Amino acid sequence: MLVATPATAQQPPAVTASPNSGPAGSSATFTWSGFYRCKGTVRIGWGGSVLATAPWAANGSVTATIPAGAKEGSYVFTASDECNRLARGTFRVTPAPVTTTTTPPVTPPPVTNPPVTAPPVTTRTPVVTTTTTPPVTTTTTPPSSSQPSSSASEPAGPGAGVLVLDKENIQPGDDLTATGTGCPGGADVTLKSLGQDVGRTVADENGEFTSPVRFTDIEPGRHKVRAECGITLVGNVDVTLSSSSGGTTGTLVVLLFFLLVGAAMLRRQFAGLRR
Repeated sequence: MLVATPATAQQPPAVTASPNSGPAGSSATFTWSGFYRCKGTVRIGWGGSVLATAPWAANGSVTATIPAGAKEGSYVFTASDECNRLARGTFRVTPAPVTTTTTPPVTPPPVTNPPVTAPPVTTRTPVVTTTTTPPVTTTTTPPSSSQPSSSASEPAGPGAGVLVLDKENIQPGDDLTATGTGCPGGADVTLKSLGQDVGRTVADENGEFTSPVRFTDIEPGRHKVRAECGITLVGNVDVTLSSSSGGTTGTLVVLLFFLLVGAAMLRRQFAGLRR
């Protein structure tokens, strides 16, 4: 039996964002690792929709833009492949930077003094009139700063809902547990599959829940498990049947017995013909 050493053991899938916080509309690089099983496409999910896709690689990254409508708060993003392997991370949307607008100073127009006109010359000694230019007062409007007043932050919007099953393949009778996020706090959660209820629980104050999944009657194949709590979360599980060789071995023994009996009867008939 070959035992994987720490150097060759496959790590569980993981995903991170760099930076892991920023305002709506900013860019972040999402880096994943541990997706060894499937080829095709790696998807980055956000709020129940696909934020970005990239060609499959066990370890890789892709740059995407945080949705412009995202409000301040923590959001769960995911990375998944064609085999529904899933990894989750958290990104915090921060407030947009405040822009300060400064009004330029007002420059008054230049003041022009009127020309002085000399009095006419007469035979008498002219009276000299002195015109005094009144002082000009210049008023300068100081620059004003307008800055929007701060308001209370709106409550953070809900993150993306995710339903994770602890096993990808089960046989009838095996234990299966569902874990989910994104429900309203304290909401009733109903798990359904094939039109039947397979589990019930109540989400905690953070909208997270954990519940066993119990199938009363299930056939082999891929089945969807839906969690309904005001929103609908979906997960997949494959049901298989274990093979057994006991019936085949018994059938071969019976066939061999009848072949031996038939051969013995033929020998007796040939022996009688010879006599």
